Amino acid sequence: MEFFNPKNRLYKSIAHAICEGESLTLRICMPREYRCESARLLVQEDGKQVRSIPMLWDGMCGAHHEWWRSEFVPQKAGLYWYSFEYSVPYAGGKIQKDESGKAAVCEEGAQWQITVYEKNYTTPQWLRGGIIYQIFPDRFAIGSSGVKNPYEDRIIRTDYENDPQWKPVNGMYNIDYFGGNLQGIREKLPYLKELGVSCIYLNPIFEAHSNHRYNTADYSKIDGMLGTEEDFKALCAAAEKEGIRIILDGVFSHVGQDSIYFNMYRRYAGEGAYHSKQSPYYPWFKFHHWPDDYESWWGIKLLPEIKEENEGFLEYICGKDGIARRWLRAGAAGWRLDVADELPDVFLDRLRQAVKAEKEDALLLGEVWEDATNKVAYSERRRYLLGDQLDCVMNYPFADAIIRFVREGGSEAFFEVVESICANYPPQALHLLMNHIGTHDTPRAITALAGKDSTGKGRSWQSTHALSAAQYALGIKRMKLATLLQFTLPGVPSIYYGDEIGMQGYSDPFNRRFFDWKHRKQALLEWYKALGSMRSASPVLADGFLRRIPSPEGTVCYVRQSGGHEMLVAVNRSEETIGVYPPQEFENCAATLGESVHGGKLVLPPYGYSVLEV
Repeated sequence: MEFFNPKNRLYKSIAHAICEGESLTLRICMPREYRCESARLLVQEDGKQVRSIPMLWDGMCGAHHEWWRSEFVPQKAGLYWYSFEYSVPYAGGKIQKDESGKAAVCEEGAQWQITVYEKNYTTPQWLRGGIIYQIFPDRFAIGSSGVKNPYEDRIIRTDYENDPQWKPVNGMYNIDYFGGNLQGIREKLPYLKELGVSCIYLNPIFEAHSNHRYNTADYSKIDGMLGTEEDFKALCAAAEKEGIRIILDGVFSHVGQDSIYFNMYRRYAGEGAYHSKQSPYYPWFKFHHWPDDYESWWGIKLLPEIKEENEGFLEYICGKDGIARRWLRAGAAGWRLDVADELPDVFLDRLRQAVKAEKEDALLLGEVWEDATNKVAYSERRRYLLGDQLDCVMNYPFADAIIRFVREGGSEAFFEVVESICANYPPQALHLLMNHIGTHDTPRAITALAGKDSTGKGRSWQSTHALSAAQYALGIKRMKLATLLQFTLPGVPSIYYGDEIGMQGYSDPFNRRFFDWKHRKQALLEWYKALGSMRSASPVLADGFLRRIPSPEGTVCYVRQSGGHEMLVAVNRSEETIGVYPPQEFENCAATLGESVHGGKLVLPPYGYSVLEV
């Protein structure tokens, strides 16, 4: 027997985060030969003193072990850490996590985490069980009215099958545009509907003078190349008729030098902060020595950093008639927050209040690359998912775990990540996590799964390295496994535009090619459609919790369970045929996807899989 195992309900009554005021039972199992006289639960609210809570003897566990039990009822939302200590005649010891992550008697081990969220923490129900589709607007589709170019300093591309410009033009990057626009997205809604998409996440659409538009020039205006505010309203209305909602990218940590707010190049009428201390925008920025010495995002002078705690900026974004509420009124269903971990608490608090006041079921999704429940940013523990800030985050831990397992193996490492997130996240957030396997900031999924390692390689190397025919074929096999995991783990799968047709490419800008409407990998596209149909038909994927099923190395097997429904998922990433023994209730199941059970055994061929439902 183990001293303690937080993944086992015999030891920990609730597997995931708990609500303030909720009772959690914790038990340890002590060998009788220790002659344990007493035991205590040691709980520490983050940054505060340790509390010692007595444990009660709770009966025998077989002939040679005994249970000790305690109840923990936190009254306040926050992050808590716990371990145990016990007394034996003339001595005692502590039970903590050792270097392997297992419970052990040790003096220098680590504590376990409990996330406690607020009683009134609710998140939008409409996204549960859905599918997100991420669109880089310039690169998806051009509407039937063609390309519009509002500024002469933009280079318009018509060679849609070629790479985006990766060398500077007149010293400038990201000024080549392929002309994708809002009308083009609206005209492709039937295509997205066939994929089962329920939410479109748009990379920035506000006026900005680069093709990625993360250097906002005017939050109040749609970029003229993409269309108008009326085009945006029309897109939202048309999408809603298809059961699809639109969320926008909120880039609130910085703006562009070339913006109405900073206005370094005087593109705009009026005085920006760069040219006048009397500008209404001057207090928004962090000047060390005005005008040229100012703080910028990651030291990139093109991106002056904003003082998000400035009351003028807070009112501009979060006020009753501010940017956040304005675009929700225009039809948006929520916001994805760029670099959310660089936005201070005061901003996130005010933004949630504004967004929920405008639309109670609007979504607030944050970009956080680590476990968002215990993230420390700028020397402060963040509270994104306790109830008064974000609804959910981008799930980079799952993405990394999926890519690593499918590419390299390592079942234990995969489950260590997945089970940790499931344990630490409030269920309201867990079931809305943006489960991507690639975005505009990472290599394309098929490239990450089958291509050469690009670590430390620059754009010149990346521009000359594409997948060989053999790598591409392997990548398709691995994509099917990775997406099956992505679509069946807790959270909401997110498709990065073009992944479903097998587009490849390393990092920016090679992961941002124009959507290849002429050469779609049809078999992979049909696979995505099958996954979409499975999600819409399987309610267990909306809110079912995960239970690991033991299986051989090279495979992962788990069950999603909710109410009276269960779904088993098994994946073999190896090049060998491997047998997996599912729980008895699945023995007579026909497969929803992949292999069926025969004689109580699942036989998975190389790169094989199975989805069973009861």
